[in-house]
Amino acid sequence: MSTLLEGAPAVAATTAANSGAPAKARNAEFVLTLACPERPGIVRAITTFLADRGFDIVEHQQFDDHVSGNLYLRTAFGFDKLSQRDQQTAESLSAEFATIAGEFGMDFSIHDSRPQRLLVMVSKFGHCLNDLIFRWRAGSLGAEIAVVVSNHEDLRPMAEAAGLPFIHLPVTAATKPEAEARLLELVAEYDADLVVLARYMQVLSDDLCRQLRGRAINIHHSFLPGFKGAKPYHQAYDRGVKMVGATAHYVTADLDEGPIIEQEVFRVDHALDPDALVTVGRDAETQALSRAVKWHCQHRVLLNKTRTVVFR
Repeated sequence: MSTLLEGAPAVAATTAANSGAPAKARNAEFVLTLACPERPGIVRAITTFLADRGFDIVEHQQFDDHVSGNLYLRTAFGFDKLSQRDQQTAESLSAEFATIAGEFGMDFSIHDSRPQRLLVMVSKFGHCLNDLIFRWRAGSLGAEIAVVVSNHEDLRPMAEAAGLPFIHLPVTAATKPEAEARLLELVAEYDADLVVLARYMQVLSDDLCRQLRGRAINIHHSFLPGFKGAKPYHQAYDRGVKMVGATAHYVTADLDEGPIIEQEVFRVDHALDPDALVTVGRDAETQALSRAVKWHCQHRVLLNKTRTVVFR
């Protein structure tokens, strides 16, 4: 199966190169992701299902986890003919695929090509928001920023300059339940698929973490685990670290211990003072967060208990 999937694009690329014309990229209309126990016939069942409906596989990746005995899979596919576009939806395909899923014990999702919508939460640090806005406006984020929510007013000018709604949602110990209830209302109001904590300096309640399971990504200002708490870069400086990093992970009730999606590190040396480490660390944060958001919105991240499978 792997030879067929990898070989077909190679032949097309060779033909295009010989003709002097660039190969055309094929667009995926849907993405199927699934996890199930390993057993023979899974890929054959999927490809047969798609072929019988006239679909063309654009991209296929799978991971056989021999430790857990589970298979993780992502298949992007599109219509073979433009005339087919009105014939299927993600909902109709999911209903039709349910029989196969039941046979193999699959936990699956089928997504259409609609861009995912983001609710971005911030406090006072603007580097991650600024980077997300830049990538969104450049078309490289793979998602749409729907709204910015903050417990401070500091970043309102940045959001509104980009044409984004900015909602001030103050949080105190006394008002936290009401604030989190309002946040969930905003998620529904703006039809947000993903909540992005872009250096949002408030701890979410256990209940909110459970409600947003798999739909909230946080950026942690260090290479987890280590240097938790206040002034992480100063702690790193005091220890003479040779690397500065950042970790993007899903939000869980266990603080900063959710499944890790992406990490970025930079080598540093004795010449960098704490302020320079902060600058390097912020670069790591923006890169790790943007990649994690993009991969999630492209349905490339599958949860594997406390870990993730990331099909880059």
